[in-house]
Amino acid sequence: MIADILLEVVLPIFVLIGFGIIMQYAFKLDLYTLAKINFYYITPSAVFMSMYESKMSPQLLGMVALFYALYIGVLYLISMLVARQRKFNRGMRAAFTNSLLLDNSGNYGLPINDLAFKGDPMAGSVQALIMSFQSLLTFTYGVISIQGAKTEGLYKQAIIGFLKMPVPYALVIGIVLHALALPLPVFISQPLTYADQSMVAIALLTLGAQIIKYPLRLRRLDVYLSVLLRLLVAPAIGILIVLLLGLKGVPAQALIIASGMPVGVNSSILAEEYQNEPDFAAQTVLISTILNVITITGLITLAKFIA
Repeated sequence: MIADILLEVVLPIFVLIGFGIIMQYAFKLDLYTLAKINFYYITPSAVFMSMYESKMSPQLLGMVALFYALYIGVLYLISMLVARQRKFNRGMRAAFTNSLLLDNSGNYGLPINDLAFKGDPMAGSVQALIMSFQSLLTFTYGVISIQGAKTEGLYKQAIIGFLKMPVPYALVIGIVLHALALPLPVFISQPLTYADQSMVAIALLTLGAQIIKYPLRLRRLDVYLSVLLRLLVAPAIGILIVLLLGLKGVPAQALIIASGMPVGVNSSILAEEYQNEPDFAAQTVLISTILNVITITGLITLAKFIA
């Protein structure tokens, strides 16, 4: 099973990331344009189609929301305890917490889910919901934690940032149209389907091009501590919460796998934007993504047995 998962799920992901790295080296891709295509068209289309075609009940939707709230709450407490023990200053504490809470559930998590579950609509809906929660967290707590409550206009900026995100709108519209069982005209459904089908390739090529921007440095202990918590402790917490909530089957497996994503590129983008420990943030993204080839293989295997 491990060999199958490695060959059929994980290696295709990293081959595409590798192509992104090669293309960035060879052609110096326009990352701004790639990111905008992903952010405003590919990912919202994938989220919309996942929710529109979802088989998720309102009860399961509530359970996923409860899982995420508990999961983030426990990770936040752990990050605060570690930050206090390590005597981090305010800026480093914010960067460290973001490295644990803001994972790569979008342009990495969605493709992993799609390949691991062979496009299962239920699994895709769970991952799309987790990604939407992550987007909300990024543009609320993620911004607030870095800027600090003393910054003028902070809450207004966070709210405006969230309202500009297309993913939550795609999520809500997809749920509403699914609940009303409204058919989509072909001239709308076909472009969304094309975008959904291209999501794995485009998202991972973009991720490869993004992470190669960061030079690899191996001397910061705090980076390894963050990666250890993100790749090992976070999925252990996810497994415990799934067992506590009594979840089974595909939704449980999807949540377990979702809890093992590497550090999100957004944590580095925020760090660079506000000049708050950008080197630390970049290293956690790069190293956790590289090591995830090992940890996500084990986690997918484990999820099959547990749930």
